[in-house]
Order: sequence, then C-alpha cells, then structure tokens
Amino acid sequence: MSVSPLAGKPAEPAMLVDVPRLVTAYYTGRPDPSVAAQRVAFGTSGHRGSSLDASFNETHILAITQAICLYRREQGIDGPLHLGIDTHALSAPAFASALEVLAANGVEVMVDDGDGYTPTPVISHAILCHNRGRARGLADGIVVTPSHNPPRFGGFKYNPPHGGPADTQVTRWIEQRANTFIAEELRGVARVPFERARRASTTHEHPYLDSYVADLPAVVDVEAIRESQVRIGVDPLGGASVAYWDAIGDRYRLDLDVVNHAVDPTFRFMTVDWDGQIRMDPSSPYAMAGMVALKERFDVAFANDADADRHGIVTRAQGLLDPNHYLAVAIDYLFAHRPQWPSSAAVGKTLVSSSLIDRVAARRERRLVEVPVGFKWFVDGLIDGSVGFCGEESSGATFVRRDGTVWTTDKDGLIPNLLAAEITARTGSDPGERYRALTEEFGATYYTRVDAAATPEQKAQLAQLSPQAITRSTLAGEPITAKLTRAPGNDAPIGGLKVVTAGGWFAARPSGTENIYKIYAESLRSEAHLRSLVSEAQEIVSAALAASGGS
Repeated sequence: MSVSPLAGKPAEPAMLVDVPRLVTAYYTGRPDPSVAAQRVAFGTSGHRGSSLDASFNETHILAITQAICLYRREQGIDGPLHLGIDTHALSAPAFASALEVLAANGVEVMVDDGDGYTPTPVISHAILCHNRGRARGLADGIVVTPSHNPPRFGGFKYNPPHGGPADTQVTRWIEQRANTFIAEELRGVARVPFERARRASTTHEHPYLDSYVADLPAVVDVEAIRESQVRIGVDPLGGASVAYWDAIGDRYRLDLDVVNHAVDPTFRFMTVDWDGQIRMDPSSPYAMAGMVALKERFDVAFANDADADRHGIVTRAQGLLDPNHYLAVAIDYLFAHRPQWPSSAAVGKTLVSSSLIDRVAARRERRLVEVPVGFKWFVDGLIDGSVGFCGEESSGATFVRRDGTVWTTDKDGLIPNLLAAEITARTGSDPGERYRALTEEFGATYYTRVDAAATPEQKAQLAQLSPQAITRSTLAGEPITAKLTRAPGNDAPIGGLKVVTAGGWFAARPSGTENIYKIYAESLRSEAHLRSLVSEAQEIVSAALAASGGS
C-alpha cells in the first residue's frame, strides 16, 4: 500500500468536491443500464456511487425506492418506514427523491422532527423499539448514507424489520427490480412533488434524537461516567452524530467537549487519508490526525464516521487505538461487567478480525462465533440474545442492553465510544492501558490490512476462489493448516479466502463498495513475520487470479 505524501495533513482546497456540480449531476445525469458500473449494485451495505460517474443519480434512487415499496408490499410490511440521512452532499437530494416515491406509494414514513441528520444506529434502534412485541404493522427503514466514503459519494441502504442490514436475498431482489425500472426508463415508478410528499398525511415527524439519547442508560452506565467526571473529547467528523453528542453531554451532565461542530459537505476540516483522499474513517490514523493531536486534553476521546456506525477511540496511553485492539478490550470488559447477560451469550467477530479476540473470549469462557464480513451475519444472534457483543476489524460494533436484550442490529458507533468512557470511569484505566494489560497476558499480535486496485472481473474471480487454487503448502515459513472459503461460525461463504498457519493468517476478499481487493494479515510472531505474510499473500492471490483468468 503506497501512502500518499498528503496523508495526515489538512485537506488542500484543490481536493474539495465541487458541491454544486455534484448535486447538478445528481439531477441531470442518466445511467446507462448496459454499463455495469452504472447499474444498481448493493455491496456489503447498500448501493453506493457518485453522480459524477453516473453511479448515484436521481434515477437510481427513484428506482431503488420503488423496488423497496414493491418488496414491502410482497412481504406484507405495512408499518412505518424510518427514513434517516447523513451529511454527505448527495444525501439531501436522495432523501427528497426517496420521499417523493414513498409518499406516492402511500408508505407511512417517519422523518426527523427537527429536520436533522439521523445516524444509522438510531434508525436501527427506532425500528426495533417499534417492533418490540409486535407481530403485525412492522416497521423497517432506509438510511441515506455512503458511510465513511469520500464526499463525492452517495449511499442508500435498506434495513428490513429486523433492524439490521438486509441480507443478500433481499438486496438482490431490490437490485434486480431497480435495474429493470432503470432499463425501462422508470416506467412503473410512482412519484409526487417533494413539497406534496413532505406535507402528505403519510409523512410523520419522529423524535429520533430524544428517543435514542433517553434510552442510553439501558446499554451504557452513564451514571458511572458522570460520577467519575471523566474528561471526554468528541469529534463527529462532520457527520450525523454532531447534535447527538451535545444532547448526550447535556442530558447526563457529562464532562464532554465536542471539539468540532462543523457540518460542511466538502469535509474541508478533515486531514487526508492514506491514499490522498478525504475519508471520514475514525479507524484511520491519517484521517484522525487532528483528534490524536488533542489526546492530552482528555482522559479519553473518540470520533464517528458520517453516519455514526463506526467508532474511533483515542487514549493518552496509545493514541488512536487499533480497532482490533479496542474490540478485544471491550469484549474483556463487557463480559466481566454485565452480570445480567446470560452465561450462554457469545462473542461475535468477522473472520478478518484479530485472533486476540479468540483468546479473550476463551479467557471469559464465552463461545466464539466467527462469520464472514458484513454485519448482517450478526442480526439473528443479537435479536435472540445468543450473541452479546459483535464487531468487525473496520471499527464497527454493537452490543446488547445491560439486561441482555437487543439494542441495535446494525453497527452503532456511539455506544462503543461511550463504553470507552465507562471503562475509564469504572476501572481507572483507559482502553489503551487495558489493551497493554491484555498483551502482557496473551502476547502482542501484529495486524495489517492492505488494499490493492482490482477490476470488477478480478473481484468476481477472487470471490469465487476455492482452496484448490492455493497450491503451496507453506506460508511465511510455516505449514498451512487451513484454507477456508466458508466461515467457521455459520458455514457461510466468505466471498474470498483465508489461509491459516500456527503463527499467523491472511485473508483476501474483494471490496463490496470500491474497485479494490483487501488483504488482511495477522502475525503472532513479529512485524517481520507480518511483512512476510503480506508479501506471500500478495503472491498467492496474484497467482490464483492469473490461474483463474482474473488478471
């Protein structure tokens, strides 16, 4: 991975997206259904693209929303649809387009009562709260967000009545029908003008912020945080959580300072990510450089991405804590400090997350459920309480309420952040210090992720690799003990490959949202061993793609 010389530095004016041009292209651009890159395509979390390359235009959103209306009708989903939005420039236009179609289809829609931004976890929380104890009139939701992606992107994702990301079967159904609408020039798409849709009897205001913030003591010990007077710093990174953190601090009388209240669709206040792009990624040391520089001002500090489904923890002891390291700390703490959680509640992780989590789960005598990348795999376990905590290496996590019942079934970036303050308050040690104690007990691990450019054809080939495509018997000097294409926790296809030895592992999989593939690797030995793992992993993947005709 080649790191840009601009990484970690303030964004330069020339990098900023031209917002008027971006929004104009949303309304004037027309996707060509014969071009794969311009068709509706749901990745790991919804459809994403940019109006500047005809992959996220008004046509896409009208078609997707109509397809969702048809899906709801077919499934008998007739409760309210919760509609949320983040701060990307394309989110407001897409919100308007979606509401025009929803109103024309007679869907009861819940929008924010203050016309504010709505984090992804808040929509999941609202869906689950409405559906609790119901068998009929079930709610679902749409969140208009491309998550942490650069400012030129837009995103649109659907959460069915279970409150989490829609599974592949659902998204494929919506995707196919949306593309048919596009190919037929939107014939069959119902729509009314936005002003009429906003005033429609089916459009209702919902107190998202108050409802979510008022319920937080059910999942985090905010009383302990207040009583300890832990000094907290927060940077919403210009995202949808900005009003939420002020409300949390005020309601619970926390010593909480929001260091950046700016909302600007160019995200000009960001420091540049590893590749020279503006990206609101709270797990990136480059994107988080500004927050890390403030670490001495606070006992613990944190940030969220644009839709607040990711977290980033900054401590005096460690600076920005690696997401894997914080997941291990959170698991170790929660399973020792949630006495009402059932003893059968398991730890959920994606199979590209650190093996340190495996050791912590074993120490706490908890079953480990290892699934493919994608939060949809955790939904059932969270709903029935069989999984207490689940997380992924890209700083996404959620956990159940203090009584062991479901909180959200989508990633929630706010509660892991608050948990960092709870850990500091109740143990007297920040999460960085807690991680250091874990390494003293279990030893250090060395983890990395490397991204490489890939064509759509190469990504498809990688997703279909079989264990037989790996012909060598050793990796970084050790015998290969496993070649996995299915996840141990649920036997689901991982959409790639994981290769394991006694001293480490690597996994390779295509990105669900960008034209790249990702290599994840972890060594239980050393940094030098990690470099060997990555080097040989790249050779193995290149050879396998070549053998399968993917390069």
